[in-house]
Amino acid sequence: MVNILPSAVLFCCTMNEVRSPMAEGLMKRYHGKRVFVDSAGVHMGKLDHFMVDVMAEMGVDMTHHKPKTFENLVADSFDTVISLSPHAQHKAVDLTRYMHCDVKFWNIFDPSLIEGSRDTRLAAYRQVRDQLRQKILDLFPFANDPRF
Repeated sequence: MVNILPSAVLFCCTMNEVRSPMAEGLMKRYHGKRVFVDSAGVHMGKLDHFMVDVMAEMGVDMTHHKPKTFENLVADSFDTVISLSPHAQHKAVDLTRYMHCDVKFWNIFDPSLIEGSRDTRLAAYRQVRDQLRQKILDLFPFANDPRF
């Protein structure tokens, strides 16, 4: 199987608190030595500790993630931009006015909207993490993934 990876990928969501940092962490885990990966939000968020906890379960350390907006991005060119919320999709499409990039939309549920016990909330975060992992590995197969 020939695996053609983009050179730079941006994941974006509404606040850069949960979904896009999860996707960034997973993509870096699988392809971080071959692909520049970043994430951003339409609005500035804050570090979400449930996100940090469920990513740690997979061995991905997100304790140093600093949420940022599109305006705070260091890089100004991405081959692929994947938006994870409708709000971010509009911003991602706007990028195509000055950047040649492939824009994809994965409408991923925001687990921070779930109320209930810690276990209930963590289960929602795990579900989103696992959904993102599956989508990333489907789009960008990992050479050592036993599925391939």
